[in-house]
Amino acid sequence: MSLEEVTTGMRERVGENAGLDATVKFDFGDDGLVFLDGKSVPNSVSNEDAEADCTLSISIADFKSMASGELDPTTAFMMGKLKVDGDMTVAFKLQKVF
Repeated sequence: MSLEEVTTGMRERVGENAGLDATVKFDFGDDGLVFLDGKSVPNSVSNEDAEADCTLSISIADFKSMASGELDPTTAFMMGKLKVDGDMTVAFKLQKVF
């Protein structure tokens, strides 16, 4: 799965308003990042690097497994595959997007 596919898939899942009322950055390390602005309506998804309320660091492969339901987000966090920096409540809100 490429960064472009992740970005497009995120746009589809988020839609016009995911109800997050927060900004989130998905940091895929050397593979790039996806920035979700859930404060603006319509919500926007881009690959720009901006300050976020919550940053999730994860590999694209683990993100794909999480998005497809094969990897539980809590399990990923406990195993160190998912790192959360910033507002943890925003990370919990993301479960309704996935």
